[in-house]
Amino acid sequence: MLNLYITSSQKRQGKTLLTAGISATMQSLGYSTSVYKPIQTSGKELNGFVQSPDLTFIKTIDPYINTHFSYLYKSDLEPVIAAEGDSETIDIDYINNEYKRITSVSDCTIIDGDSGILSPIAPNILVADMLRKLNVPLLIVTEPDLNAVNNTFMTIACALEKGIEIRGVVINNIKKDCPKNLLNSLTRIIEEYTNVKILGLIPHLSAGLTPEDLITAILNGVDIESIFNVKIEKLDMN
Repeated sequence: MLNLYITSSQKRQGKTLLTAGISATMQSLGYSTSVYKPIQTSGKELNGFVQSPDLTFIKTIDPYINTHFSYLYKSDLEPVIAAEGDSETIDIDYINNEYKRITSVSDCTIIDGDSGILSPIAPNILVADMLRKLNVPLLIVTEPDLNAVNNTFMTIACALEKGIEIRGVVINNIKKDCPKNLLNSLTRIIEEYTNVKILGLIPHLSAGLTPEDLITAILNGVDIESIFNVKIEKLDMN
């Protein structure tokens, strides 16, 4: 099974854009693909219903991708606080059962994390504990900014402590004015100090990009085979 959990070292680093791009790419390569959002905060109300903005965006990239969520909150606070506000407790056993159900009918399942793996989702339970329960490998997304090293190192350290497999790191949203020495140093330091590989470099993608643009950016910038630890025949033919 080609399954993956995508997290970011901090919020708003293009994690859902990367999720959409990788899932659309896998779908284009012939794999039936699902995106699972166990917990969605910052839900948006439309016509009296609260919707997942992240899954809605993924559907605009490829409407044939199967999308699922388990918990949906309008609050933009940490999941445990959002759940408490709705008098609810997030149950990782329920999430695990949902994950098994979704993976049983998909070639590829990508889990789009709502917050970092150090975020609490229930009393005495972190996102990292949920990941260990799901037994799914981790892809970490970061941006080339001044906090990237510290935040990425903390995410890696937590994952290793919890026994979570780390597939690698993708550096996202690289703008044209990003100093080359910053990007080169970030790449070198992450690999040198953690032994975790950089598996992708994604440029800044402007608003209004087409699905084809996003898939092209993924194919050109991300090592898909290493992310899923599989040989993909169609990629070798390109």
